[in-house]
Amino acid sequence: MPSATYTAIVEYDAESGMYVGSVPQLRGAHTQATSLDELQANLKEVVELVIADMLAHGEELPEAQFVGTQQLTVQV
Repeated sequence: MPSATYTAIVEYDAESGMYVGSVPQLRGAHTQATSLDELQANLKEVVELVIADMLAHGEELPEAQFVGTQQLTVQV
C-alpha cells in the first residue's frame, strides 16, 4: 500500500490542558488529546479517515507542501 507524509501543526491549549493538532492540507483533519503520544495516534487515525473519504468520493489527494513556520510579535 502506498504511503503519504503530511505535516501536522501542534499547539498546547493551557486552558483545557489539551494538545490540539491539525493537518492543514487535509480539510477536516484535526483532533485533540491529553498527551503528545495520544495526539499522534489520533492524528494518524483522522488522516486515514479523511483520506479514505476523499478517495471514496473520487477526490485527488493533495501533495504535502510544508513551507515552514513563522513567529510574529505584535503589540498588546
